[in-house]
Amino acid sequence: MSRTFRPRRLAAGLSAAALVCLSLGAATTANATPNAAALDDAATGPLMNYVVNTKATPGHVRKTEQAVKDAGGTVLVSYQQLGVVVAQSTNPAFRTDVRATHNGREVQSVGATRTAAVSEGAGGQNGFTATPALDPREGEQWDMVQIKADQAHTVTDGSRSVLVGINDSGVDDTHPDLAPNFDAAGSVSCVRNGVPDTTPGAWRPTSSSHGTHVAGTVAAARNGVGIVGVAPGVRIASVKVVNDDGFIYPEYSICGIVWAAEHNMPVTNHSYFIDPFEFWCNDNGDQGAVQEAVRRAYAWATDRGTLSVAAAGNANYDLANKTVDRNSPNDSTPVTRTINNDCLDMPTELPGVITVASTTQTRARSGFSNFGLNRIDVAAPGSSILSTLPGGRYGLSSGTSMASPHVAGVAALMKSTHPSWGPTDIEHALHQQADDTACPTTPDPRCTGTTTENSFFGEGITDALDAVTP
Repeated sequence: MSRTFRPRRLAAGLSAAALVCLSLGAATTANATPNAAALDDAATGPLMNYVVNTKATPGHVRKTEQAVKDAGGTVLVSYQQLGVVVAQSTNPAFRTDVRATHNGREVQSVGATRTAAVSEGAGGQNGFTATPALDPREGEQWDMVQIKADQAHTVTDGSRSVLVGINDSGVDDTHPDLAPNFDAAGSVSCVRNGVPDTTPGAWRPTSSSHGTHVAGTVAAARNGVGIVGVAPGVRIASVKVVNDDGFIYPEYSICGIVWAAEHNMPVTNHSYFIDPFEFWCNDNGDQGAVQEAVRRAYAWATDRGTLSVAAAGNANYDLANKTVDRNSPNDSTPVTRTINNDCLDMPTELPGVITVASTTQTRARSGFSNFGLNRIDVAAPGSSILSTLPGGRYGLSSGTSMASPHVAGVAALMKSTHPSWGPTDIEHALHQQADDTACPTTPDPRCTGTTTENSFFGEGITDALDAVTP
């Protein structure tokens, strides 16, 4: 999953989104409840966000919330169903102090969600200049031919009962190819400390076209203009998890996946990796606590019936043989560090998440695509993909960020054809129905495995036609 829409890495996957949630007082519901309490201006350190993990029971969460407050912190959001509290504090010793409070024994782990101080700007409106929609360009969509979406559409375009979450930088719902399928009621912004913001338009893009491009690949409408998405008959919602600087902090991503599950989205697309670490290591510090909080959120969403599809990444990196990370943290000063396979690219390497590699028009692996035996689930087109852009425009973009929404669209077609299927059923079908794709005929030592499953293509290239075959 490439760092997708950070302006400097737009074509790749998105960066990390942190998730922070909080609830006021003692009552914590299954839903995230914003806290309106003001921060203490007299605090001495930089303003930072943290995840505080505890047992997933009302009592443990309440006591953990109190521990946060006693340590000089503010609860942003509490996820009772996860046992995760998102907190904010200017106390430089917050991690130590929260454990030292009377209720600190309830804390299992605590970690900062970023290495730079919090700086959440106010949301803005879409500033793109609208231009007339182009004439139909379906003939330019080689990607739809490669995955047989054009053939699948002779069977079905998908069901209106299926809502796909575009967890990204925001979606331009005024685009003529997206407006017919857009669900404003299901849309949200999570980029102000991971607290859900349902203000109309808060989920629109303000600095990036990335999410709008992804949305068009999933479900651009069949309406006589522009292009056609993989599942042009389903609905889409914008779940904004990328801020104006291109970062996707953990609290943003957690907020987004919990929102999607609570709002009955059976499929979500995640064309990003969670910042500020390209790989989050399972240690006893910040990274381990964040990895656990994010894991809980995605596992809970899966149990609720939400399948997550994610980009494999654009670093041409072997995810099955991790050795070094030179790019993290990306919100302050990167430090070269030794890593191993316990360090995860999130959310793509989390259990139950579908990891998607990228292919070219010739069915080869895109040179930028991450790979790895038993790490890649399936592959899909990701090089020079035509899709929607804000302001009624269209354009080409490349990255595993572009590959992932093809698979999300195929998953939406599966759910349309088989309404009773849950995430495990769809995951199994994606594997079984993918078209086997062998390693290159010119030997490449990085491509290991067999024709039926290898490090470049996983189980093969996703197949939309099989997805709609009863």
